[in-house]
Amino acid sequence: MFRFSWKYFLWTVGLFLVEVCIAVFLKDKIIRPFVGDVLVVILLYTFFRTFLKFPAKKIAIGVLLLAFTIEFLQYFNFVDVLGIPRRSILGIALGSTFDVLDLLAYTLGILIVWFLDRD
Repeated sequence: MFRFSWKYFLWTVGLFLVEVCIAVFLKDKIIRPFVGDVLVVILLYTFFRTFLKFPAKKIAIGVLLLAFTIEFLQYFNFVDVLGIPRRSILGIALGSTFDVLDLLAYTLGILIVWFLDRD
């Protein structure tokens, strides 16, 4: 059930660094909002694959459900409801604006790992 995979750990670190660079250096209308969301679900997938020995499909579906849940909670302003400051690290990570395009980006990211990482 639990394990440590250097392969997925290195992918996680690399993707995290890419996400940080996107967040810090890009202020565009495509890469930061859309590609960043595609990559964030891939990042979460590789993070979970680092520590969990579950089938790739199960982890991919779990990550997609998590991403969709957080996105739908944004529709209800759950960050504000919980009293989390929007500019805090947690507030930024959870997001505060619902966008249907984010759902598309998450789905695309999971489809990418679905086809590239098969057990």
